[in-house]
Amino acid sequence: MEVTGKITKVLEKITGTKKDGSGTWEKQNFVLETTEQYNNLYCFELFGAEKIENFTKYNKVGDSVKVDFNVSTNEWQGKYFTSLQAWKVFKADDNIPSPAVAVAQDLAGGNDGLPF
Repeated sequence: MEVTGKITKVLEKITGTKKDGSGTWEKQNFVLETTEQYNNLYCFELFGAEKIENFTKYNKVGDSVKVDFNVSTNEWQGKYFTSLQAWKVFKADDNIPSPAVAVAQDLAGGNDGLPF
């Protein structure tokens, strides 16, 4: 799946020890806000030192980005937990109008689809 929006918050990095004791793991969450009217906040999870390093190196709060992600749900003691696991974050093309702007242009007659 893919979503485009602005990074509004980067949360603290979380570390822990692997179950087998062979080392540590890292994860970091960040919040993305889209221009959609409803359901416009996403909290993504980055897992692994390399992904976190690349994310923090090239992105900051306020940047427009596209995020490729997977939805993952796990069950634990009869409760279900869903996470959005980002696997690719890259700069968005700011020249592409958001869906809300495109709809507004269509309603105003600014983009009627005719070539003349």
